[in-house]
Amino acid sequence: MTLTPQTRQRAVAALKEHLPADRVLTAGPEYAAGTALWNGAVTSRPAIVLRCTSTAEVQTGVRTAREFGLPLSVRGGGHDWAGRALTDQGLTLDLTPMSSVHVDVEARRATVAGGARTNHVLAAADPYGMVAATGTIGTVGMAGLTLGGGYGPLGGRFGLAADNLAGAEVVLADGSVVWTDAEHEPDLFWALRGGGGNFGVVTSMEIRLHTVSTVVTGMVLYPLRQAPKVFARLEELLADCPDELTVQTGIINGPDGAPMAMLWPTWSGEPAVGTDPSGPVQRLTRLGTPAVAEFETGSFATAIAARDTMFPDGRYVCLRTRSLPRHTPEVVDALVHGAKTMTSPLSAFSVHHFHGAATRVPWEETAFALRKPHMMAEVIAVWTPETDGGRHAAWADAASAALEPHAFAGGYGNLLGPDATDQIPHVFGGNTARLLAVKDTVDPDGVFQGIPLPIPAPRALSHR
Repeated sequence: MTLTPQTRQRAVAALKEHLPADRVLTAGPEYAAGTALWNGAVTSRPAIVLRCTSTAEVQTGVRTAREFGLPLSVRGGGHDWAGRALTDQGLTLDLTPMSSVHVDVEARRATVAGGARTNHVLAAADPYGMVAATGTIGTVGMAGLTLGGGYGPLGGRFGLAADNLAGAEVVLADGSVVWTDAEHEPDLFWALRGGGGNFGVVTSMEIRLHTVSTVVTGMVLYPLRQAPKVFARLEELLADCPDELTVQTGIINGPDGAPMAMLWPTWSGEPAVGTDPSGPVQRLTRLGTPAVAEFETGSFATAIAARDTMFPDGRYVCLRTRSLPRHTPEVVDALVHGAKTMTSPLSAFSVHHFHGAATRVPWEETAFALRKPHMMAEVIAVWTPETDGGRHAAWADAASAALEPHAFAGGYGNLLGPDATDQIPHVFGGNTARLLAVKDTVDPDGVFQGIPLPIPAPRALSHR
């Protein structure tokens, strides 16, 4: 879409009739801040950024976009690698000023504003000895993570972030506001748990919290040549893995710059079990001869925040994802080959562990459909702007293609780009028809474009 200067001026004027002028941004430092994303390779630039501080301002933004025919996007944490937080030549609702978190200790619930990040949520819960089911790092937006599913270090014990969503306030495509939970707008509530930001703007969520005062976590690195043996032995350990232990794995470049097999466990049970030399966490150091084996006991909030420096904003990123049954020899061979052909020292494989509580949610209970035990693999190509991005993206494509024969159909919607046309039709499995029906009901004009949805089948022509 090409936005004429006249249309933009009219839209800006309309917004300023209802909102302070400093919230309506078309240029300058505040505009630059509102369009700065985790992935520096994103080039989309909205015509207008609206920095929202309330649900009413989000409503104004949605209605204005509809009135002037502007494409609309929502920026929460800004961590979506595909850049869907920004809409080129359209209107972006920047929710980052809406970052409050209120904890109800007795109910073990938190009310989380739409622009809050994981770090905001965990920092609010931590003084009470409580945690939320979150992702791996703290700078990710909590709403976006939750709406798409939300794999994380506590998934074995507490399920996905989406499984811990208790209710949400949503601004719909017509600008109206609804509250949705298991009893109110239940179809919308079902769709929000895995269907992504395709149904409205979530301005506030209520999420469940859990009592966990400390976790045992850390990293074990093995030389790449040991990867086949280490991952084979890991499979034996994971066969009877307790819910309290979730083990993220992968391949990263180690301290000496060489690729290494990575184990990144988080134990959320009794700390004494996590530190016991004969316990399941410490067994991870005896799968081979580790080059690094470091653990610490402390709050989950501190552990997550400490990881943020590994994933700074502004680098260029191309990401692919596959859902894999387990660390089979063929999968490990593909990972090792990918490590040996890696084109950037910043690139990596990150493999998330899906087991325990997350698998015990019936597949039809939420829009997130893949409830079998599995591993969600991220193929992450990362480079700095001065290098040739084409070859790094080509590496990610090749590594993903090598994993494809061993993967389930589909993939993790939160990480699939719009060009993953072979995977998108299979993401929601048996939930696809219901999900598209909810979309057609609450947003028939396709105002909201979140994670990729399958394209509905053409409606049959009537012969009457």
